[in-house]
Amino acid sequence: MTSDQSELSRVDRRGERRRRRSLPGIVAVTLSVLILIGGSIFAVIKGASLIRENLVAAGDYPGPGSGEVIFEVQAGNTIAEMGRALKEQGVVQTVEAFTNAAAEEPKSTGIQVGFYQLREEMPAADVLKILVDPLQLIRSNVVVPEGLRATQIIDLLVEKSDFKRRAFDTLLADPTAIGLPKQAKGKVEGYLLPATYDFGPKANPKSMLTAMVERWKQAAEESDLKKRAKGRGYSPAEVMTIASLIQAEANRPDDLGKVSRVIYNRLEKPESGTNGKLELDATVLYAIDKEAGVDLTQEELDTDSPYNTRLYAGLPPGPIESPGDAAINAALNPTPGPWLYYVTVNLRTSETKFTDDYDEFLSFREEFQEYCETKSKNC
Repeated sequence: MTSDQSELSRVDRRGERRRRRSLPGIVAVTLSVLILIGGSIFAVIKGASLIRENLVAAGDYPGPGSGEVIFEVQAGNTIAEMGRALKEQGVVQTVEAFTNAAAEEPKSTGIQVGFYQLREEMPAADVLKILVDPLQLIRSNVVVPEGLRATQIIDLLVEKSDFKRRAFDTLLADPTAIGLPKQAKGKVEGYLLPATYDFGPKANPKSMLTAMVERWKQAAEESDLKKRAKGRGYSPAEVMTIASLIQAEANRPDDLGKVSRVIYNRLEKPESGTNGKLELDATVLYAIDKEAGVDLTQEELDTDSPYNTRLYAGLPPGPIESPGDAAINAALNPTPGPWLYYVTVNLRTSETKFTDDYDEFLSFREEFQEYCETKSKNC
């Protein structure tokens, strides 16, 4: 071997040793990089998990919640006010969780007033899903029809609630407790306005009766009762009494204004032969505490009571039942006409005929008697 060849051989061996020595270094560096990358990925995953946990811990319940909470959305409530109320009742964990969820729900601006069944410790988004759905409203509607007496209205409320009649009667003995107006003189008759009421699951006798009186006050304001009654020369209390008589006597909506006119004509034209007497059977029925009856006996007609308008001229002491909005408006705006008498000649159709002539009135009565004898067994 020449000297040149020997030198080359030594160079090759040194290069090979260097290559051998460098392989572990490369592997080490590569492993270090992988470890760093893996550690970073683990840190990111762990960090994201911690963020989620922190968000849940700090702002929102994971759900689904438990128990039962009846939550009320009141008129005029803002989203923030709802959030505070929900937090106070233990439904959401923070107000921010609810307001943030509402900000992402377009329907949150249309949440309806009323009661909703929720759970404790619910996710805010789940709460929103219930509140924006009108079908989730808890409804306990009570329909109070026109023409019921106060005793009948109380019977209805007792039937539709879990409260005993004694609880309502106690309130009626203290009319100031339910906001009864002074003109009612302590008597609730005529001042529980007929309407459909959504009392809600938290209602009690006081809130029910108060709501009905408040609804009457609203109707009185809308109809401008005080001013318009004064314009007719009557007090608001007298107009309410007239409205109750109209409600009791008129059988069809179209007849409300005509019955109103008959009442005013009889009150204001005693020279017409009526001597100021209204002579309404409905007042006799109220006097004898009888709910219905077409054919009253002479003994019943002669009942000595200030409510008996067959015996006493003028208006009875107060309303005899609860008139609706239409009857109140009819009392304030009677249909123009000369009528003094009316007779319902057909009980099936409620056809009623009006006249200012006594002889024609008698002919209407005969027509009714014939109807009873030939076409009806309900007379």
